[in-house]
Amino acid sequence: MTVAAAAGTAGNVPELTVSELAYAIKRTVEGAFGLVRVRGELSGFKRANSGHLYFAIKDANAVLDCVAWRSNLPRLSFEPEDGLEVVCTGRLTTYPGRSKYQLVVERMEPAGLGALMALLEERKRKLAAEGLFDAGRKRPLPFLPRVVGVVTSPTGAVIRDILHRLADRFPVRVVLWPVQVQGEGAAEQVAAAIRGFSALPPGGWIPRPDVVIVARGGGSIEDLWAFNEEIVVRAAAASTIPLISAVGHETDHTLIDLAADRRAPTPTAAAEIAVPVRADLLGRVTGLGQRLDGAVLRELRARRERLAGLARGLPEPRRLLAVAAQRLDDLAERLRLRSPAAVVESLRERLSARVGRLDELVRDRLGRERLRLEAVGRRLDPARLRERLAAMAGALDRLGRHLESLSHERVLERGYAIVRTRPEGRVVPRLSALAGALALELQFADGRLPVVRTEAGPAADGPGSGAAGGSGTAAAGGRRGKGRDDPPLQGSLL
Repeated sequence: MTVAAAAGTAGNVPELTVSELAYAIKRTVEGAFGLVRVRGELSGFKRANSGHLYFAIKDANAVLDCVAWRSNLPRLSFEPEDGLEVVCTGRLTTYPGRSKYQLVVERMEPAGLGALMALLEERKRKLAAEGLFDAGRKRPLPFLPRVVGVVTSPTGAVIRDILHRLADRFPVRVVLWPVQVQGEGAAEQVAAAIRGFSALPPGGWIPRPDVVIVARGGGSIEDLWAFNEEIVVRAAAASTIPLISAVGHETDHTLIDLAADRRAPTPTAAAEIAVPVRADLLGRVTGLGQRLDGAVLRELRARRERLAGLARGLPEPRRLLAVAAQRLDDLAERLRLRSPAAVVESLRERLSARVGRLDELVRDRLGRERLRLEAVGRRLDPARLRERLAAMAGALDRLGRHLESLSHERVLERGYAIVRTRPEGRVVPRLSALAGALALELQFADGRLPVVRTEAGPAADGPGSGAAGGSGTAAAGGRRGKGRDDPPLQGSLL
């Protein structure tokens, strides 16, 4: 075909936009395949913030992208994981935004019991290696709990069976933590309930259970899969309250059974394990009470018989005392002893006299102390205290003014100066006390001036020889002393 012919043929084909073509393909694919079931291995599984699931299923030669909308997640009976072989049921469609086709999954299930069992065994080995199933971790159940916590669905027959069995055996308080026991989110709710019971404080508004029952009715392995999830097993192992696992029937086994402190074959059996039979306890207590009464009566009877036998071997007490009483009367007559009543009366009179003297001493001492307290109270009168404080403040003010008038700083303000040696700071009271010091310091009323002696005058001259002769002059800031006609720098103190 020539180029011109090809161009003519192309001109007869209708021209489509990209969107028109993409949606035409979408309608073709959806119409041709409709509902399909695809088997493959999960890969790239992730859960978006919106709750939707995005993943792919693959085999040796191909990969199919999949998406599961959040509205379909409650139908899932297990937690998807990479590497698990599954069968996905859904509708094939295209995604025009990326020019690809994908499977919108409406239902997903493991590709057989063998896959789930392999996953279960692998998880069991992992958790056992961490010691979560060790027998040493298991705690004994309380003999008679006051509060029983139950984690199960609030609408199923399980909670009714448990409540009925507890009422029959031993009525106790029951706290129900309602959870979803199957489907998406069930494992998270069960784990949160176990942790929530452990976090309840003793004596709080919601009573803290003494034992917790995690229960669910029977079902397939997919229905019970939430109790094989790692989050539930770890929560059961970390529970601070003794835990009874009652999931499924007697032939059903889940991983929570291994982590719990006690496994019950059914929820009803869990209630039987949690509490004893009240009637049996009453009968046992009654029997023990009767045995105790019989033992006490037998012991009393034996002791009474023994006492009677001992009494028969003893003489009559009156005859034993008769001889002693007669002897006492004889001795009292011979010694002319006073009767015990007279002795007691004499002692009573002496005691009364001493008590009277003690009362007088106490009253006298109390009177003196009362007078002393009144005198102290008068001295502590607020008005007198204020007068004394005012007088003391005035005296203190007068002493302060007198001290201020005697201060050497007042003398300096009248034109005098204090001479000190440098750097010792020793005061020089007279010229003979310089002792060869060349560095001096003059203190005035408003500051200090360092000076240097430029000539060493005779230290032993008479008064005024240092200034009159000119041999003892000093320099301040490098200047020589003033001439004789200059007025004196410091007047006389007199």
